[in-house]
Amino acid sequence: MEYFLNFLNRRPCCPYCQGQQTIKNGSTHNKKQKFKCKQCGKQFVEHSTKKKISQETKNLIDKLLLDKNSLAGIARSVGVFPTWLQNYVNNKYAQTPGKLNVSEKAKGKLIIECDELGYLERKKDNQQWVWLAIDRKTREIVGVYIGDRSRISAQKLWESLRPVYRQCAVCYTDFWVYYEKVIASKRHKPIGKESGKTSHIERFNNTLRQRVSRLVRRTLSLSKNLENHLGAIWYFIHHYNECRAG
Repeated sequence: MEYFLNFLNRRPCCPYCQGQQTIKNGSTHNKKQKFKCKQCGKQFVEHSTKKKISQETKNLIDKLLLDKNSLAGIARSVGVFPTWLQNYVNNKYAQTPGKLNVSEKAKGKLIIECDELGYLERKKDNQQWVWLAIDRKTREIVGVYIGDRSRISAQKLWESLRPVYRQCAVCYTDFWVYYEKVIASKRHKPIGKESGKTSHIERFNNTLRQRVSRLVRRTLSLSKNLENHLGAIWYFIHHYNECRAG
């Protein structure tokens, strides 16, 4: 009888810090006893069958997020729970900077190309635009703004550029009216697509639309969470620039 009572009252060691000061702390959704460690404060389940995700798997997921894959498809392919994957993606996109880290450029002859990529944001059922600027020589994305197609958005794109571009660069754009209201006339070169002067930024628009499924027209991959939607775009642009630098 004494052995039986000791067995019922025993407390498992903490799997994180190996501490023995553990207490019962409720139960899981499937009625398994949860414990909490008084030393490190973490909760755990004894003999947990929860699968630990390896760093190799996380690295693979990071690569799959850079292609036109749905989260459900990634979860099936990699063998992780959709809920865990959604939380992982939420954290990754939340940590993705909403600002470019552009390499230093010396003052001199700089040429940039600007354009806007339109897409339909499903939740609000309105048109959104990704404003982009690319360095013609290095093919590096040097300016980004995501918003509507107004003069304010054109101004935000211009302000996202490093001062050296705003002071020295010749800027090729299409004939959208707000470019000429924001860019100084002596450095603004509005030109038709047939000239080929904006071919690099137009090609990147196609790449972005093909690699980020949220930008494909009439897609089911749009995020319900706007932060994740923006995070996916920024995540790919940072990757693109890293590849150019490498």
